[in-house]
Amino acid sequence: MQSLLGDLALSRGGVPIYLQLRDQILRALGEGRLRPGDQMPTMRQIAVALRIDLNTARRAYDELEAMGVIRLERGRGSFVAQPPAAPDPQQHDRAVEEVARQAIGLAQARGVQPLALAKRIAALAQTTKETLHG
Repeated sequence: MQSLLGDLALSRGGVPIYLQLRDQILRALGEGRLRPGDQMPTMRQIAVALRIDLNTARRAYDELEAMGVIRLERGRGSFVAQPPAAPDPQQHDRAVEEVARQAIGLAQARGVQPLALAKRIAALAQTTKETLHG
């Protein structure tokens, strides 16, 4: 939890702060720095550490919760959610399509070639698989 707080940083690039925060938490998850069941810093801790409004941190957490990335437990805190059970093949295909289209849109918005992104995702997925499975 503390290492995540230390890794968070904001830029002045015009991207809303809550999106920067959301994306950095997603990146930490993708890098394996956050794992299912890990407790997240409180919204207040993030707001104080980054010197942002509490509602900004809340908005990022609300988006992450809506995405199924974290779960909020009243009185206990926020935790990285367990991945959902594998959907049936048709739902899985739709989910893959949706995430792929979102990734392509984000890549294009940032001037990244979608095929270069796909190659990088494949390489990262292989590295993650090897790290998790020995």
